[in-house]
Amino acid sequence: MRDEDFIETTVASLRSGELDDLQLRLVTGDDGLNRVIARPRVQKPGLAFAGYYEYIKPWRVQIIGASETKYLQSLPPRLREKRIRDVAGLDISCFIVTKGITPLDEFRVESEKRGVPLFSTQSMSSTTITRITYVLEETMAPRLTMHSGLLDVYGIGLLLLGDSGIGKSECALDLVYRGHRLIADDLVVIKRHPNDVLIGYSNDLLRHHMELRGIGIIDIKDLFGVASTRDVKPIDMVVKLEKWVEGTEYDRLGITGETYELLGVSKPYVRLPVASGRNLALLVEVAARNHLMKLQGYDSAREFTRRIDERIARQGEALSATLK
Repeated sequence: MRDEDFIETTVASLRSGELDDLQLRLVTGDDGLNRVIARPRVQKPGLAFAGYYEYIKPWRVQIIGASETKYLQSLPPRLREKRIRDVAGLDISCFIVTKGITPLDEFRVESEKRGVPLFSTQSMSSTTITRITYVLEETMAPRLTMHSGLLDVYGIGLLLLGDSGIGKSECALDLVYRGHRLIADDLVVIKRHPNDVLIGYSNDLLRHHMELRGIGIIDIKDLFGVASTRDVKPIDMVVKLEKWVEGTEYDRLGITGETYELLGVSKPYVRLPVASGRNLALLVEVAARNHLMKLQGYDSAREFTRRIDERIARQGEALSATLK
């Protein structure tokens, strides 16, 4: 995923409970907590302290470890003050001094003067980088909320779309009854992670719940047991339930391979017409099984057409031999 695909956040997000293990302490610069963090990857600004300011990537968290501190202490006081002043004046989000090192006085002065938050932590630089990067990627990942359902069918994360009242919840309930697992019903939150992985989950209030017209709100976990649900699932394919319209063309061979785009990522897409007498849960199961076979290298539609082509070719050759 490109850096520009992430949603911006602020330095204040570093003070969320998710980073309590780092025990970040704000030394100074509290008036700069609204400074932007535009990229989840953090930076160690060693080259910048050596005068190569162009290596500072704008609006990133800057990690100051033992090597940066020792290098700055080796510089003459005036040069050290200049380098820290110049870096603090760039488009940076904040400084975090690791390993319990006492921040240099120049950091305190420039951070307070420019409104750049200065944090300290007892954690190692490697631990701090790993934890902050993970939390920022979670916080800044692009996301959307869709009126849909999400299920785990044979291990395939299947996003179920369709107009209101088409029968998505009933289909999902039938799939749960068949032994598959519900992730979300009615509203699915989709988050795009690095490597274009789409993660789907339910919001806290609706988790494990389903609305059935005529019955009301039910708790799937209570009714069918803990194995009938899961909290999150990567999305592998999209199935849309559509009202059957006479004369509408539907894919009858399965060769075209339609796709559905979510947050800039394309996923295999199947449209299932809804009509009286059609077992939708069974059809969804078959769609998931068929997708699994394709992932394993076997495409039944293409194999069928290949055999048809071979038979036509053999018949053509036989006809040509007869005419000769």
